Amino acid sequence: MNELIYIADDETNIREVVKSFLESEGYRVTAFEDGDQLLASFQEEPCDLIILDIMMPGSSGFDVCRQIRQTSTVPIIMLTARDSDLDYATGINLGSDDYFTKPFSAMSLVMRVKAIFRRVEYERAASNRASDSLLTFADLELNQQSKKVLLADKPVELTPNEYNLLAYLLENSDRAVSREELLNNIWGYTCEVETRAADDTVRRLRKKIADGKVVIETVWGFGFRLKEKSASDK
Repeated sequence: MNELIYIADDETNIREVVKSFLESEGYRVTAFEDGDQLLASFQEEPCDLIILDIMMPGSSGFDVCRQIRQTSTVPIIMLTARDSDLDYATGINLGSDDYFTKPFSAMSLVMRVKAIFRRVEYERAASNRASDSLLTFADLELNQQSKKVLLADKPVELTPNEYNLLAYLLENSDRAVSREELLNNIWGYTCEVETRAADDTVRRLRKKIADGKVVIETVWGFGFRLKEKSASDK
């Protein structure tokens, strides 16, 4: 295991505890007192995953996430002292992969890190097996080689998680897909990990394809499936 992880948090105790837990699992970890230091180091030597506090001296975690997303899709986990849906939505919309509210269990964070790296491996495997690169459903088209999505021939901008979820639903458009299956295959989470990732990603994806002919239908108590809009849906 050679993955390099950067942490930025102005609380020394949190930095050191998380760093210690991750290093005990075999990861290489560099910790920073603020986001500006992390960003400067990332520009010189990109890492494999970032753990980023929101409220720090200098640039906020949101600012750092925004700047990193201009050039990189590296996985980002956001940390915050506030259990705020607005913070959560802001971080996810900026392209972060997950969100932890302080105080949190360091071991739970390690489990999320492992899950994200499993997801990265899934993405690589999916990319390698993408011989049939074009996935379509009604007026929705996803090209697995170019990573471009078109809705009625117009481009749709998606975050990495939105793209991966849509690709998985398109690959399995003949059936309903459970939340557990999505969490396992897209995020790499086991059923023991509590997260709103699947539901929140579906919610954002629905908004982005709302003008097309495709609906992501909820199968209550189970998961989701793709459906072509009927007259009653329009």
